[in-house]
Amino acid sequence: MSKRFTVMVIPEAGEKVRRLQIHSRASAFAVACCLLFVGLFAFLLYSRLNLEFDQAELERLRVENSQQRLVLQRLAVDFDSLHEQMIMLADNEARVRQLASFEDSSQTVPVAIGGIPAVDRVSAVDEIQQRISQLQLAIDMRRQSQEDVRNLLNDQVSLSRATPKGWPTKGWITSYFGMRQIPQGTGKRMHKGIDIAANTGTPIFATADGIVARVEYSAGYGKTVILDHGYGYRTLFGHNSKNLVKSGQRIRRGDKIAEVGNTGRSTGPHVHYEVQLNSIPIDPRHTL
Repeated sequence: MSKRFTVMVIPEAGEKVRRLQIHSRASAFAVACCLLFVGLFAFLLYSRLNLEFDQAELERLRVENSQQRLVLQRLAVDFDSLHEQMIMLADNEARVRQLASFEDSSQTVPVAIGGIPAVDRVSAVDEIQQRISQLQLAIDMRRQSQEDVRNLLNDQVSLSRATPKGWPTKGWITSYFGMRQIPQGTGKRMHKGIDIAANTGTPIFATADGIVARVEYSAGYGKTVILDHGYGYRTLFGHNSKNLVKSGQRIRRGDKIAEVGNTGRSTGPHVHYEVQLNSIPIDPRHTL
């Protein structure tokens, strides 16, 4: 095998052909150098591309880390705010229930949920979001519970204002609830209310909120006013000298509705005051 190589260079325009003789070792060295150069270039190019990729990934991670930190801080603020709101709602409801003597509902509605977890940031964001959802659900339940308390209070207030209470006029009781001698007659009869004696013209007041059910005149009670208070309560005021209200009129406790008189079957000026519960007369003295 020849240890030399001949390289012919043929120029254009008919110039003289040139011949170069290259030793085989030199050619092998040249080829090796070229390969080494190409390999080194490829390595440097790969390293450069890797470096740029790593820098871009590092920057992306920095941005993501900063965003996660901001999200975590915002979630922590939201969590604290919801937690304080939950405690405030629970305290308010507890006070209202205590004042209104309602049963405590703390067994069914959570007061608070645990604090921020001490774990890595990604897990912390997920867990805080989960706990915020739990807090929001608990707050909704607490608000519903407070709405129930509000409805109970409204019902209790309405019932209280619809329950006859107090004296309908200033005077003294001359006849009590129960069996009694019939006035201007013989025998005994059930007296369904009490008689309160007073001067003619003395104001008569409603003893509970309600609506005027009837304004009428009867042979027995004379000029009469009947109020319907709801919840099964009704009151009757008889023997009036003057009625001051009309049927269907809304009445508040303490409103003047009539004046004491001596109309109907009566032996002197007084008001017959009657209280009914579910159409059954009850002793009005229990409401004075």
